[in-house]
Amino acid sequence: MSQPYNRIYNFSAGPCTLPVEVLEEAKEDLLNYKGTGMSVMEMSHRSKAYEGIIATAEADLRTLLSVPDNYKVLFLQGGASQQFATIPMSFLPQGKTADYVITGAWGKKALESANIYGKANVVFDAKADNYNNVPDLGSLSYTPGAAYVHFTTNETIQGVQFKSDPSLNSTVVCDMSSDILSRPVDVSKYALIYAGAQKNMGPAGATVVIIRDDLLATGPDGLPPVFDYKVQVENGSMFNTPPCWSIYMCGLVYKYLLRNGGLEGARKRNEEKANVLYNAIDNSHGFFKGHAKGDCRSTMNVTFTLPDEELTKTFIKETEAAGLDGLKGHRSVGGCRASIYNAFPLEGAEALASAMQEFAAKHGKALV
Repeated sequence: MSQPYNRIYNFSAGPCTLPVEVLEEAKEDLLNYKGTGMSVMEMSHRSKAYEGIIATAEADLRTLLSVPDNYKVLFLQGGASQQFATIPMSFLPQGKTADYVITGAWGKKALESANIYGKANVVFDAKADNYNNVPDLGSLSYTPGAAYVHFTTNETIQGVQFKSDPSLNSTVVCDMSSDILSRPVDVSKYALIYAGAQKNMGPAGATVVIIRDDLLATGPDGLPPVFDYKVQVENGSMFNTPPCWSIYMCGLVYKYLLRNGGLEGARKRNEEKANVLYNAIDNSHGFFKGHAKGDCRSTMNVTFTLPDEELTKTFIKETEAAGLDGLKGHRSVGGCRASIYNAFPLEGAEALASAMQEFAAKHGKALV
Protein backbone atom coordinates (compact mmCIF):
# COMPACT_ATOMS: atom_id res chain seq x y z
CA MET A 1 0.00 0.00 0.00
CA SER A 2 1.48 3.36 -1.03
CA GLN A 3 1.73 6.18 1.49
CA PRO A 4 0.40 9.72 1.03
CA TYR A 5 2.73 12.12 -0.77
CA ASN A 6 4.88 9.17 -1.94
CA ARG A 7 6.43 8.94 1.50
CA ILE A 8 8.75 6.05 2.27
CA TYR A 9 8.67 3.90 5.39
CA ASN A 10 11.18 5.56 7.71
CA PHE A 11 12.68 3.06 10.17
CA SER A 12 15.30 5.54 11.40
CA ALA A 13 16.05 5.57 15.13
CA GLY A 14 15.44 9.31 15.15
CA PRO A 15 14.12 11.78 14.30
CA CYS A 16 10.85 9.92 14.14
CA THR A 17 8.07 9.49 11.66
CA LEU A 18 5.31 12.01 12.39
CA PRO A 19 1.57 11.54 11.73
CA VAL A 20 0.64 12.73 8.25
CA GLU A 21 -2.36 14.63 9.56
CA VAL A 22 -0.08 16.49 11.99
CA LEU A 23 2.26 17.42 9.15
CA GLU A 24 -0.71 18.55 7.08
CA GLU A 25 -1.97 20.77 9.90
CA ALA A 26 1.50 22.28 10.35
CA LYS A 27 1.69 22.87 6.60
CA GLU A 28 -1.66 24.66 6.68
CA ASP A 29 -0.46 26.98 9.45
CA LEU A 30 3.10 27.36 8.25
CA LEU A 31 2.87 30.81 6.65
CA ASN A 32 0.08 32.30 8.76
CA TYR A 33 -0.71 30.70 12.11
CA LYS A 34 -4.40 31.13 13.00
CA GLY A 35 -4.63 34.57 11.42
CA THR A 36 -1.63 36.04 13.26
CA GLY A 37 0.00 36.94 9.96
CA MET A 38 3.17 34.99 10.71
CA SER A 39 4.53 31.49 11.23
CA VAL A 40 5.08 30.00 14.66
CA MET A 41 8.76 30.00 13.67
CA GLU A 42 8.61 33.79 13.44
CA MET A 43 6.43 34.88 16.35
CA SER A 44 7.65 36.17 19.69
CA HIS A 45 7.67 33.59 22.46
CA ARG A 46 6.27 36.39 24.64
CA SER A 47 3.22 36.88 22.42
CA LYS A 48 -0.25 35.82 23.51
CA ALA A 49 -0.47 33.48 20.53
CA TYR A 50 2.63 31.57 21.56
CA GLU A 51 1.75 31.61 25.25
CA GLY A 52 -1.44 29.83 24.21
CA ILE A 53 0.53 27.24 22.21
CA ILE A 54 2.87 26.28 25.03
CA ALA A 55 0.14 26.36 27.69
CA THR A 56 -2.09 24.08 25.62
CA ALA A 57 0.79 21.71 24.91
CA GLU A 58 1.51 21.39 28.63
CA ALA A 59 -2.16 20.86 29.47
CA ASP A 60 -2.53 18.14 26.83
CA LEU A 61 0.66 16.39 27.93
CA ARG A 62 -0.60 16.44 31.52
CA THR A 63 -3.85 14.88 30.33
CA LEU A 64 -2.13 12.16 28.31
CA LEU A 65 0.17 11.13 31.17
CA SER A 66 -2.24 11.96 34.01
CA VAL A 67 0.52 14.08 35.54
CA PRO A 68 -0.26 14.73 39.23
CA ASP A 69 -0.62 18.31 40.42
CA ASN A 70 2.58 18.12 42.49
CA TYR A 71 4.74 17.84 39.35
CA LYS A 72 6.02 20.61 37.12
CA VAL A 73 6.31 20.20 33.36
CA LEU A 74 9.12 21.91 31.46
CA PHE A 75 9.91 22.25 27.77
CA LEU A 76 13.66 22.70 27.50
CA GLN A 77 16.49 22.39 24.95
CA GLY A 78 19.66 20.34 24.70
CA GLY A 79 18.11 16.90 24.39
CA ALA A 80 18.56 14.06 26.85
CA SER A 81 22.31 14.65 26.65
CA GLN A 82 21.97 17.97 28.47
CA GLN A 83 19.84 16.29 31.12
CA PHE A 84 22.59 13.70 31.65
CA ALA A 85 24.65 16.59 33.05
CA THR A 86 21.93 18.79 34.56
CA ILE A 87 20.57 16.02 36.79
CA PRO A 88 23.79 15.22 38.69
CA MET A 89 24.68 18.93 38.65
CA SER A 90 21.40 19.55 40.47
CA PHE A 91 20.86 16.49 42.65
CA LEU A 92 24.21 14.78 43.31
CA PRO A 93 25.87 16.80 46.09
CA GLN A 94 29.29 16.11 47.55
CA GLY A 95 29.30 13.19 49.93
CA LYS A 96 26.29 11.52 48.28
CA THR A 97 26.07 8.69 45.75
CA ALA A 98 23.68 8.19 42.84
CA ASP A 99 22.85 4.69 41.61
CA TYR A 100 22.81 3.94 37.88
CA VAL A 101 21.24 0.96 36.11
CA ILE A 102 23.02 0.42 32.78
CA THR A 103 21.10 -1.46 30.12
CA GLY A 104 22.59 0.11 27.00
CA ALA A 105 24.44 2.93 25.31
CA TRP A 106 22.33 5.82 26.61
CA GLY A 107 22.51 4.69 30.20
CA LYS A 108 26.29 4.54 29.80
CA LYS A 109 26.35 8.12 28.52
CA ALA A 110 24.24 9.29 31.47
CA LEU A 111 26.70 7.57 33.80
CA GLU A 112 29.67 9.31 32.17
CA SER A 113 28.20 12.72 32.93
CA ALA A 114 27.30 11.75 36.49
CA ASN A 115 30.90 10.69 37.14
CA ILE A 116 32.07 14.18 36.24
CA TYR A 117 29.94 15.81 38.94
CA GLY A 118 30.03 13.30 41.77
CA LYS A 119 30.04 9.69 42.82
CA ALA A 120 27.96 7.33 40.70
CA ASN A 121 27.53 3.69 41.63
CA VAL A 122 26.63 1.10 38.97
CA VAL A 123 24.10 -1.29 40.52
CA PHE A 124 23.57 -3.24 37.29
CA ASP A 125 25.39 -3.44 33.98
CA ALA A 126 24.43 -5.84 31.17
CA LYS A 127 27.68 -5.27 29.26
CA ALA A 128 28.75 -8.93 29.53
CA ASP A 129 25.67 -9.89 27.48
CA ASN A 130 26.08 -6.96 25.05
CA TYR A 131 23.04 -5.35 26.64
CA ASN A 132 20.42 -7.85 25.55
CA ASN A 133 18.46 -7.84 28.84
CA VAL A 134 17.13 -5.67 31.65
CA PRO A 135 16.95 -6.51 35.35
CA ASP A 136 14.08 -6.69 37.80
CA LEU A 137 14.62 -3.27 39.38
CA GLY A 138 13.08 -4.41 42.64
CA SER A 139 15.70 -7.15 43.06
CA LEU A 140 18.78 -4.91 42.87
CA SER A 141 20.84 -3.74 45.84
CA TYR A 142 20.92 0.04 46.06
CA THR A 143 23.15 2.42 47.99
CA PRO A 144 21.54 3.32 51.36
CA GLY A 145 20.50 6.94 51.18
CA ALA A 146 21.34 7.26 47.48
CA ALA A 147 20.65 10.70 46.03
CA TYR A 148 18.65 9.05 43.27
CA VAL A 149 18.37 5.92 41.11
CA HIS A 150 18.68 6.46 37.35
CA PHE A 151 17.60 4.12 34.56
CA THR A 152 16.59 4.25 30.89
CA THR A 153 13.22 2.74 30.00
CA ASN A 154 14.10 1.91 26.38
CA GLU A 155 17.51 1.56 24.79
CA THR A 156 17.29 2.47 21.12
CA ILE A 157 20.57 0.85 20.04
CA GLN A 158 20.16 -2.53 21.73
CA GLY A 159 16.35 -2.68 21.53
CA VAL A 160 15.65 -3.58 25.16
CA GLN A 161 12.82 -2.11 27.22
CA PHE A 162 11.47 -2.17 30.75
CA LYS A 163 7.86 -3.28 30.56
CA SER A 164 6.48 -1.72 33.75
CA ASP A 165 6.97 1.16 36.17
CA PRO A 166 9.27 0.55 39.14
CA SER A 167 8.09 0.45 42.75
CA LEU A 168 11.17 1.58 44.65
CA ASN A 169 11.63 3.33 47.96
CA SER A 170 14.03 5.69 46.21
CA THR A 171 14.15 8.91 44.26
CA VAL A 172 13.71 7.50 40.75
CA VAL A 173 15.04 9.48 37.79
CA CYS A 174 14.25 8.13 34.35
CA ASP A 175 15.26 8.74 30.75
CA MET A 176 12.15 7.98 28.68
CA SER A 177 13.42 9.58 25.48
CA SER A 178 12.62 6.71 23.15
CA ASP A 179 9.35 5.33 24.52
CA ILE A 180 7.55 8.22 26.22
CA LEU A 181 3.88 8.38 25.16
CA SER A 182 4.08 4.90 23.63
CA ARG A 183 2.08 3.40 26.53
CA PRO A 184 0.49 4.45 29.84
CA VAL A 185 2.93 5.42 32.60
CA ASP A 186 2.34 6.00 36.31
CA VAL A 187 4.16 9.30 36.73
CA SER A 188 3.85 9.09 40.53
CA LYS A 189 6.45 6.27 40.52
CA TYR A 190 9.13 8.75 39.42
CA ALA A 191 10.70 11.86 40.89
CA LEU A 192 11.90 13.09 37.50
CA ILE A 193 11.19 11.98 33.94
CA TYR A 194 12.98 13.44 30.95
CA ALA A 195 12.70 12.80 27.23
CA GLY A 196 13.92 14.24 23.99
CA ALA A 197 10.98 14.91 21.68
CA GLN A 198 12.37 13.41 18.49
CA LYS A 199 11.39 9.77 19.03
CA ASN A 200 7.66 9.87 19.77
CA MET A 201 6.55 13.46 20.37
CA GLY A 202 7.75 15.70 17.56
CA PRO A 203 10.84 17.02 15.81
CA ALA A 204 14.25 17.38 17.39
CA GLY A 205 14.87 20.47 19.49
CA ALA A 206 12.53 20.15 22.46
CA THR A 207 13.09 18.17 25.65
CA VAL A 208 10.36 17.46 28.18
CA VAL A 209 11.15 17.32 31.89
CA ILE A 210 8.52 16.27 34.44
CA ILE A 211 9.77 16.92 37.97
CA ARG A 212 8.18 16.37 41.37
CA ASP A 213 7.94 19.43 43.62
CA ASP A 214 9.88 17.94 46.53
CA LEU A 215 12.85 17.07 44.30
CA LEU A 216 12.71 20.48 42.70
CA ALA A 217 13.01 22.07 46.13
CA THR A 218 16.29 20.24 46.84
CA GLY A 219 18.18 21.77 43.92
CA PRO A 220 21.18 23.88 44.86
CA ASP A 221 21.51 27.64 44.54
CA GLY A 222 24.16 29.19 42.33
CA LEU A 223 23.73 27.10 39.20
CA PRO A 224 23.90 28.86 35.82
CA PRO A 225 20.26 29.94 35.32
CA VAL A 226 19.77 28.01 32.10
CA PHE A 227 20.63 24.77 33.97
CA ASP A 228 18.54 25.61 37.05
CA TYR A 229 15.21 23.77 37.11
CA LYS A 230 13.78 26.25 39.61
CA VAL A 231 14.59 29.19 37.34
CA GLN A 232 13.04 27.38 34.39
CA VAL A 233 9.87 26.67 36.39
CA GLU A 234 9.65 30.28 37.57
CA ASN A 235 9.90 31.42 33.95
CA GLY A 236 7.43 28.91 32.52
CA SER A 237 10.07 27.17 30.36
CA MET A 238 10.94 30.56 28.86
CA PHE A 239 13.99 31.79 30.74
CA ASN A 240 15.48 32.05 27.26
CA THR A 241 13.82 31.64 23.87
CA PRO A 242 12.38 28.12 23.79
CA PRO A 243 12.35 25.84 20.72
CA CYS A 244 9.03 27.35 19.67
CA TRP A 245 8.39 25.35 16.52
CA SER A 246 9.31 22.01 18.12
CA ILE A 247 6.99 22.66 21.07
CA TYR A 248 4.20 23.65 18.68
CA MET A 249 4.70 20.37 16.78
CA CYS A 250 4.69 18.40 20.04
CA GLY A 251 1.39 20.05 20.89
CA LEU A 252 -0.10 18.86 17.61
CA VAL A 253 1.11 15.32 18.30
CA TYR A 254 -0.43 15.42 21.80
CA LYS A 255 -3.80 16.33 20.30
CA TYR A 256 -3.41 13.60 17.69
CA LEU A 257 -2.83 11.04 20.46
CA LEU A 258 -5.80 12.31 22.46
CA ARG A 259 -7.99 11.91 19.37
CA ASN A 260 -6.77 8.37 18.82
CA GLY A 261 -7.32 6.56 22.08
CA GLY A 262 -4.71 8.23 24.26
CA LEU A 263 -1.77 6.20 25.52
CA GLU A 264 -3.74 2.96 25.76
CA GLY A 265 -4.52 3.29 22.07
CA ALA A 266 -0.84 3.98 21.39
CA ARG A 267 0.17 0.91 23.37
CA LYS A 268 -2.14 -1.36 21.37
CA ARG A 269 -0.92 0.00 18.04
CA ASN A 270 2.73 -0.26 19.03
CA GLU A 271 2.39 -3.82 20.30
CA GLU A 272 0.63 -4.84 17.10
CA LYS A 273 3.44 -3.43 14.94
CA ALA A 274 6.16 -4.97 17.09
CA ASN A 275 4.45 -8.38 17.09
CA VAL A 276 4.41 -8.38 13.29
CA LEU A 277 8.18 -7.99 13.19
CA TYR A 278 9.03 -10.29 16.09
CA ASN A 279 6.85 -13.00 14.53
CA ALA A 280 8.82 -12.61 11.29
CA ILE A 281 12.05 -13.08 13.25
CA ASP A 282 10.81 -16.03 15.26
CA ASN A 283 9.31 -17.79 12.25
CA SER A 284 12.44 -17.48 10.10
CA HIS A 285 13.92 -20.76 11.42
CA GLY A 286 16.97 -18.96 12.76
CA PHE A 287 17.76 -16.93 9.65
CA PHE A 288 16.98 -13.74 11.54
CA LYS A 289 17.98 -13.59 15.20
CA GLY A 290 16.64 -11.04 17.65
CA HIS A 291 19.19 -9.29 19.84
CA ALA A 292 17.01 -8.67 22.92
CA LYS A 293 15.81 -11.45 25.18
CA GLY A 294 12.14 -12.26 24.82
CA ASP A 295 10.88 -10.69 28.03
CA CYS A 296 12.38 -7.27 27.31
CA ARG A 297 12.00 -6.88 23.55
CA SER A 298 11.39 -3.24 22.72
CA THR A 299 8.18 -2.21 21.01
CA MET A 300 10.03 0.83 19.69
CA ASN A 301 13.31 -0.54 18.28
CA VAL A 302 13.36 -4.06 16.85
CA THR A 303 16.98 -5.24 16.58
CA PHE A 304 17.99 -8.37 14.68
CA THR A 305 20.91 -9.92 12.83
CA LEU A 306 21.31 -11.99 9.67
CA PRO A 307 23.70 -14.95 9.16
CA ASP A 308 26.58 -12.83 7.86
CA GLU A 309 27.65 -9.32 6.91
CA GLU A 310 27.26 -9.78 3.15
CA LEU A 311 23.66 -10.92 3.50
CA THR A 312 23.02 -7.98 5.83
CA LYS A 313 24.33 -5.52 3.25
CA THR A 314 22.26 -7.16 0.51
CA PHE A 315 19.11 -7.10 2.64
CA ILE A 316 19.55 -3.42 3.52
CA LYS A 317 20.21 -2.53 -0.12
CA GLU A 318 17.13 -4.39 -1.36
CA THR A 319 14.81 -3.05 1.32
CA GLU A 320 16.03 0.51 0.77
CA ALA A 321 15.27 0.16 -2.94
CA ALA A 322 11.76 -0.93 -1.94
CA GLY A 323 11.18 2.22 0.14
CA LEU A 324 12.08 0.73 3.53
CA ASP A 325 14.68 3.18 4.81
CA GLY A 326 16.95 3.43 7.85
CA LEU A 327 17.29 -0.26 8.71
CA LYS A 328 21.04 -0.44 9.24
CA GLY A 329 21.81 -1.47 12.81
CA HIS A 330 24.25 0.25 15.13
CA ARG A 331 27.82 -1.05 14.90
CA SER A 332 27.75 -2.30 18.51
CA VAL A 333 24.94 -4.76 17.66
CA GLY A 334 25.25 -5.09 13.90
CA GLY A 335 22.52 -6.40 11.66
CA CYS A 336 19.36 -4.33 11.39
CA ARG A 337 17.27 -2.06 13.55
CA ALA A 338 13.66 -1.23 12.74
CA SER A 339 12.46 1.74 14.75
CA ILE A 340 8.67 1.82 14.80
CA TYR A 341 7.75 4.75 17.02
CA ASN A 342 4.20 5.93 17.70
CA ALA A 343 3.35 7.35 14.28
CA PHE A 344 5.02 4.63 12.25
CA PRO A 345 2.25 2.88 10.27
CA LEU A 346 1.32 -0.77 10.68
CA GLU A 347 1.56 -1.16 6.90
CA GLY A 348 5.28 -0.37 7.11
CA ALA A 349 5.86 -3.13 9.64
CA GLU A 350 3.89 -5.54 7.45
CA ALA A 351 5.92 -4.53 4.39
CA LEU A 352 9.17 -5.20 6.25
CA ALA A 353 7.93 -8.54 7.59
CA SER A 354 7.00 -9.57 4.05
CA ALA A 355 10.44 -8.54 2.78
CA MET A 356 12.07 -10.54 5.57
CA GLN A 357 10.08 -13.65 4.73
CA GLU A 358 10.94 -13.40 1.04
CA PHE A 359 14.62 -12.77 1.73
CA ALA A 360 14.89 -15.69 4.15
CA ALA A 361 13.14 -18.00 1.69
CA LYS A 362 15.52 -16.95 -1.08
CA HIS A 363 18.79 -17.00 0.85
CA GLY A 364 18.13 -19.41 3.67
CA LYS A 365 18.25 -22.47 1.42
CA ALA A 366 21.81 -21.63 0.41
CA LEU A 367 22.86 -21.85 4.04
CA VAL A 368 21.55 -25.37 4.60
